Amino acid sequence: MSTTLEMAKSWIDEGREVALATVVETWGSAPVPVGGHLAIDSKGDFAGSVSGGCVEAEVIARAEDVIASGEPELLEFGVANETAWGVGLACGGRIRVLVEKFG
Repeated sequence: MSTTLEMAKSWIDEGREVALATVVETWGSAPVPVGGHLAIDSKGDFAGSVSGGCVEAEVIARAEDVIASGEPELLEFGVANETAWGVGLACGGRIRVLVEKFG
């Protein structure tokens, strides 16, 4: 079991609610391969990585919504003309990240 999943399990054992973000698809250059995880708990703690920078901050923010609603979200990040100044990947690739309640 990965360190990220072990941390998520320990948070659940402590009674915290947890969301797990998983890289499910990549295109082109991506900083984290498919299967990379980021665990986020209801206190705002996190472990692991799905990308870095602005992408990770956005995933953490959306994980709070997933924890509250219990509804999974599929997020996509990349660089395009209309999103170049927003949340995107500086490396020019694209990723899809599934965020779901864990445990």
